Amino acid sequence: MADSETLTPLHDNNQEIEVSVVIPCLNEAQSVGICVKKARNALKRLGIHGEVVVADNGSTDGSAAIAEREGARVVHQPIRGYGSAYLAGIGAAQGKYIIMGDADDTYDFSSLEPFITPLRDGFDFVIGSRFQGNIHPGAMSWSHRYVGNPILSGILNLFLGRASPTPTAGCGVSHEKPLGG
Repeated sequence: MADSETLTPLHDNNQEIEVSVVIPCLNEAQSVGICVKKARNALKRLGIHGEVVVADNGSTDGSAAIAEREGARVVHQPIRGYGSAYLAGIGAAQGKYIIMGDADDTYDFSSLEPFITPLRDGFDFVIGSRFQGNIHPGAMSWSHRYVGNPILSGILNLFLGRASPTPTAGCGVSHEKPLGG
């Protein structure tokens, strides 16, 4: 269980929320609490008025209760699917910036500043890259790491005219709510 300091609101009702950390979740009881705690602590350490939104996609293992206990606002999305969970979380987010990442603790929610600083500097979108950091054992299969992601990244970069190391990273930040959310 979180201590009382961790559960201190990261913003007051009169202040605009700058950052919403959105985390889709389906049966991630082993890690969702860790993710929420890391995100909340990072926001607090950076002095950012923010929130953590967990979009629960029908977990049966207590994930939603764990996320709430660690200080997240939980929204429930009964329509199954990773995209559905993300859309529900993004739709519920109140922040000017939205940081997205998975609930399996493969993304370091304690390191949010590299995403937030470029947005504050005027960039519209920031994406994380597993390939330019550490890929922990078991976090990505061989076929995804050496075949799927590089091929898909190359095709997308060709069509978009950009050099993005991994447009399928699963961790990114947007300046505005996508899809009219």
